Amino acid sequence: MKRNSSAVTGAAWAVCACVVCGLAASGCGAQGGSASEAASEATAVQRVPVVLTPAQTRAFEERVVVQGNVQAKNTALVAPRLPGVLTNLFVDEGDMVVANETALFQTDKVMYEEALKASEQDLAMARCQQREAEINLDRMKADFEKAEIDYERFKRLREKDAVTLNAMEMQESRYKQTKAGLEYARSTVDLAKEQVRKAEAGLAIAKKTLSDSLEYAPISGRVSYKMKEEGEFQGAGEPVFKIDDLSVLEVSAFVPGSVFPRVTVGETPIRVSVYGIDAGELVLSYKSPTIMPQLRTFEVRALIEDPPDGVVPGAIAEIALLLNRFQGVGVPSRAIQERGGKPVVFVVENETAHEVAVETGIETDGWTEVRAEAIADGTPVVSMGQFLVEDGTAVAVQKEES
Repeated sequence: MKRNSSAVTGAAWAVCACVVCGLAASGCGAQGGSASEAASEATAVQRVPVVLTPAQTRAFEERVVVQGNVQAKNTALVAPRLPGVLTNLFVDEGDMVVANETALFQTDKVMYEEALKASEQDLAMARCQQREAEINLDRMKADFEKAEIDYERFKRLREKDAVTLNAMEMQESRYKQTKAGLEYARSTVDLAKEQVRKAEAGLAIAKKTLSDSLEYAPISGRVSYKMKEEGEFQGAGEPVFKIDDLSVLEVSAFVPGSVFPRVTVGETPIRVSVYGIDAGELVLSYKSPTIMPQLRTFEVRALIEDPPDGVVPGAIAEIALLLNRFQGVGVPSRAIQERGGKPVVFVVENETAHEVAVETGIETDGWTEVRAEAIADGTPVVSMGQFLVEDGTAVAVQKEES
């Protein structure tokens, strides 16, 4: 495979220059040296300076690296349930709030309090009317009982011709009137009871309306945005505050659809970094059930519980989705050359470079997995100067990196 070699080549030539200068200086200082020493120096100059790095057994990872976003797992846009003027704002941006305990704002407080008082008065009037109707019913019961007794007595007297027919008819009419009056009194009581129930329902609605005008925090967290000011008219459903729960965050990213079958919720690890802050290695908590047809990507998410300082909603995250991890022998990626259309590395034996064909695997952090019998853990390979050597090139090892 082809590698960017400009930096390494420059370093190798720098090493060569140092060797040449050193040899030249040595030659100037030994003008009376023998011809054999000069020949040895000439031979040394012809060697290519190289640096060796031993192959290592190390961890390799197959991963997809993308950018994503950090967001709060739980967030709430809090809007009034009733339209009206914001008469009270109890919190401001940055304040901590507790779910169902911290009051946020109130709408038209005075109007709804007065409506509640009116409903309480309506209920009191309805109850008074009920008591009045019940008293009237008791009076009509007494009148009816007296009319019924008189009517029965007049019927007996009429049978004995003790009273006139007219007197009998008048008593019967009074009986029927009081009976009808009794039924009317009973219906009045029933109506009064219904009026009381209606007033009680109205009072309950007024209490609920007043309660709804005062909005509490639906979740615990911190107020991140304030959209309205006190005194402004607010329509129902229009947000006033945004609350974010900062204790549990969620990182989200879109990854290529080609890895969809290899990603599993609850198993696939995700490594997250936010502006250089290590958020740890997390586990996938969500995977989109489908791939977006327009972009051929799908969404993945992971939870960040107890996030470190500096990891907040809205931040950009560097995400590495780990698809595979294993141990293998690797060499510095820069040591691998492409010769004859195949990847090779160079080893040194008896100050001579030898080409070794390798099979490459995954690259991780500047190291590439290689598979070859001649390359085992600890085998030194040429990691600098490799662009200047061929199989059989005489080399001079400058140093060996650990």
